[in-house]
Amino acid sequence: MHSPLSPATLHSEPPRLIYFRVMSRGLVRSIACAGATIAMAATPAVAAAAGAKPSPKTTPTTTPATSPAAAKGAMTLYLPDAFFVSRQAVTVPNRVIHLGGVVRPYVPGQWVNVKVFQGTHRVKIDRLRIKPSKNRKYGIFTEKLSVPRAGNTSVTIAHQKDAQQVGFVARRSFDVLEPSAGPGASGLFVQLMQQRLAALHFYIPQTGVYDGGMRLALDAYHRLLGHGVSQSLDGATVSDLLNGVGEFHIRYPSHGRHAEGDLSRQVLALIDQGKVVALYPISSGKPSTPTVLGSFHVYLKTPGYLPDGMYYSSFFTGGYAIHGFNPAPDYPASHGCMRVPIVDAISIYRWLNVGNGVDVYYEH
Repeated sequence: MHSPLSPATLHSEPPRLIYFRVMSRGLVRSIACAGATIAMAATPAVAAAAGAKPSPKTTPTTTPATSPAAAKGAMTLYLPDAFFVSRQAVTVPNRVIHLGGVVRPYVPGQWVNVKVFQGTHRVKIDRLRIKPSKNRKYGIFTEKLSVPRAGNTSVTIAHQKDAQQVGFVARRSFDVLEPSAGPGASGLFVQLMQQRLAALHFYIPQTGVYDGGMRLALDAYHRLLGHGVSQSLDGATVSDLLNGVGEFHIRYPSHGRHAEGDLSRQVLALIDQGKVVALYPISSGKPSTPTVLGSFHVYLKTPGYLPDGMYYSSFFTGGYAIHGFNPAPDYPASHGCMRVPIVDAISIYRWLNVGNGVDVYYEH
């Protein structure tokens, strides 16, 4: 009798049956060693040979996790420090301005990328975190800009798409103006300077041209600042105008609608209810015929020219009046009246009424 694995058996039985016996013995031996039933670990072929039905093959099913949809977003840009001329935002080189942005809605952890260019010249590239508003309904960011040279400047603010918020882009542009101009010049910078003079209440027709009216307003501005007399637009003057430097000090704010002549600065102010309406350069009485000081009221108005050359005159005491005259130099030269340039006379005449006050003094 042969052993199940003897050479005779190996030569007399087909290979398939030998393989089964070897596998069966290995399975029985494993069961005996483990001391447990492991029929589920058997291969399908072994299970079939042992008379057991193989377990059906099953594929595990998983439910995919659903991510929340990315929030839609919108962005608005603004330039609170820029000036606006003909609806265009403008500034001058090296002046610090701020670019602000509002993002709706606010989503925590978001950023925006900032790109500032003049043509192909890169001015600034930055990355800013979007901060929440107090009620957390919208986000805000601020970028400080100072552009070193004149030219049209474009700003692009982009939010890159991520899992929490979609991508979006906002763009804005502004002009950096060359801060110089002379008589006869025109353009956005001249318009800006006229706008700033008017904002400080200097009488100036908004012509957009560096003309006689602008020169007179600049003359009055220099007088008010104590810079002497000048009709030029130098760098210091530009800086002062842009910064809003120069305020007329009202001595009699309770006098209602009235005029104040500050002889120390050679400036006339029209004032209504404690607010300056307009400022003009004047030429008061020369030392030999000084202008009378005190508080008075307009008692007579005479339009047109008088025989001595007085133009659109508002008399406030005796023969003293506020009137146009040529010349009205930038120093005291009259016979006691407050002369104003011919081009300014009608606007003053129309504003003053009989009974309005006129206060004349030296401001020290």
